[in-house]
Amino acid sequence: MPRPRDLLQRFRLAGTPGAAAAPGVPADRVAELAAELGPLLATLDGICAEADRVRAAAQDEAQRRRHRAEEQARAEVAAARADADAERADAAARVRRHADEEREQMLAEADREAARITHRAADRMPEYVDRVVAEVRGVVLTGSSEGTP
Repeated sequence: MPRPRDLLQRFRLAGTPGAAAAPGVPADRVAELAAELGPLLATLDGICAEADRVRAAAQDEAQRRRHRAEEQARAEVAAARADADAERADAAARVRRHADEEREQMLAEADREAARITHRAADRMPEYVDRVVAEVRGVVLTGSSEGTP
């Protein structure tokens, strides 16, 4: 079913109103619109091309920024790894220092204990020598030891 607008289109004038003239040619609205909008659309073509260039430049810039960010991230990771290695070495040095200090304390304590034992042995030595000499004299003079069965 035709729309009401299509029905009314039949009654449009093909030419200007007025005295009878040679039959007119129907107006070509598409050509009129193309002639009217053509320069505007041509300008838009240039603007669209400029927009495409801007978009491409933005994509290139985004790609450059991504690469810079990746490089920066790699550098930061490498620095963090180096810092971690330095921290591990520092921690190992602290542990080693602590172990060395502990070993030195133990050696000093052992030296003190050895000196104490040596001093005690030196204090007791004359008594033991006297006992041994007495025992030996007893064995030599009597021919038997009191402590032997």
